[in-house]
Amino acid sequence: MVAFLAPLHGLFNAVVGVLLFVQAWRGLKIRRARRTGGAFPVSSVKRHRKNGPILPYLAATGFAAGLLLIALDHRPLISFPTHFFFGLSIVLLLWLLRRLGVRIKGPLSPIRTPHFVLGIALLVIYVVQVGLGFSLLF
Repeated sequence: MVAFLAPLHGLFNAVVGVLLFVQAWRGLKIRRARRTGGAFPVSSVKRHRKNGPILPYLAATGFAAGLLLIALDHRPLISFPTHFFFGLSIVLLLWLLRRLGVRIKGPLSPIRTPHFVLGIALLVIYVVQVGLGFSLLF
């Protein structure tokens, strides 16, 4: 059963990763428009605000699924410590980004830069996590 569920866990988290990169693209588009004074991408802002709060829940679900796989395989919860801690970091960073995003008020909010920097860090960690996940399959 674990052999069947493990690739599903990876596939689900790959979809979450794609959603994260789409969300980041929208955020960069909004940031670029704000900084250059160009046409403001209203539809991107609406989607960024609508979809952003959902991502921490999806990531937490993927993380919990990974823990469930470990439990079903009768292993210690931290059998793959690097993969575990990177996954936990992703979930925590997403919750932090969500909290920061809610606090962004107005075009000159000082929270925008930390939100941006943590978002970039999240994407880097996610790419490393995908590599770690692939290494567990082979």
